[in-house]
Amino acid sequence: MTSTRERQRAAARARLEREMAERAARARKRRQTQAIVGAGAVLLLVVAGTVWLASTLGGDDDKKQAATPAGAVQCGYTEVPKEGRTKQVKDVGLPEAQQKNAGTQTMTMDTNLGPITAKIDRAAVPCTAGSFTHLASKGFFDNTKCHRLVTEGIKVLQCGDPSATGKGWRETDGTGGPSYNLAEENLPTDKRPPYPEGVIAMANSGQPGSTGSQFFIVYGDSQLDPNYTVLGTITGGMDVVKQVAAAGDDKAFAQQAGGGHPKKEIVINKLAMSDIQG
Repeated sequence: MTSTRERQRAAARARLEREMAERAARARKRRQTQAIVGAGAVLLLVVAGTVWLASTLGGDDDKKQAATPAGAVQCGYTEVPKEGRTKQVKDVGLPEAQQKNAGTQTMTMDTNLGPITAKIDRAAVPCTAGSFTHLASKGFFDNTKCHRLVTEGIKVLQCGDPSATGKGWRETDGTGGPSYNLAEENLPTDKRPPYPEGVIAMANSGQPGSTGSQFFIVYGDSQLDPNYTVLGTITGGMDVVKQVAAAGDDKAFAQQAGGGHPKKEIVINKLAMSDIQG
């Protein structure tokens, strides 16, 4: 018969073996867990590295695509929604978004009364000059009338409505333009008067970012609010403008914007923009 002492020793060995087996099992489980976590961490680092590399490379591509080259600016030409366009809107597409902001251009208006020329500084009005160049290349201003003359308070001759064509005058004269608008540039906030004789400037609706194609030639110092882009300076043909002004207007716009149609009709047969110089 087995003694009590021997039974106790056997029980102790059995407990020790169970404990050792349990410790070994726990150790294996820990190693498995560590291996899984370690593998996951490595995978996370690989994925993160891949994402970083892809985003970095992609970011470079995006930057290259969005980057504006030296000597140019990014212009915002905002398209007028088609449902909001009138019959007086002439769609000739949008100008290039990137426009040069250095050098000068010459605008030449061949009119029925003689040529009118202006100098445009690209550094001051890169986006407006780009718009004019685009429109001129499409024949936008050709065979259009200068539809409005103001002789009281301010002295301006307004042109640039693509719908002001043909014989006679219409109630819609002065409502036409391109299928896009652009922001104002080169505002003469520090000039007195803001619009002196010899300036050519852009008309707008009175709201920011509403500049289109219509422009006005100032033939006498005018105290307008400085809200209109100064496009350039007349270099020739001011005598033609003053000849039209001397004949007066028909007061058609007297109750609204002021002035009226010029009594002496002036038609822009062709408007051209030179290549950029300098």
